Amino acid sequence: MDQDVIERLELKVAFLEKANTELSDVVYRQQREIDELRDRLTMLKDRFETFAAQPAEYSAEDEKPPHY
Repeated sequence: MDQDVIERLELKVAFLEKANTELSDVVYRQQREIDELRDRLTMLKDRFETFAAQPAEYSAEDEKPPHY
């Protein structure tokens, strides 16, 4: 093989290795963010269910007069 061909192939492999590493880092960060968002969503869901399970406190003071 010609030395230029080998050199071009080595450059392409180096570029692909760098691109692969960068993409891997992006995927890792996105997965961490997804995990964090999933945890927050679960927490909010639990809080909502706790709030929804509580009986509504209602008094006559809360009722609007008929002219509203």
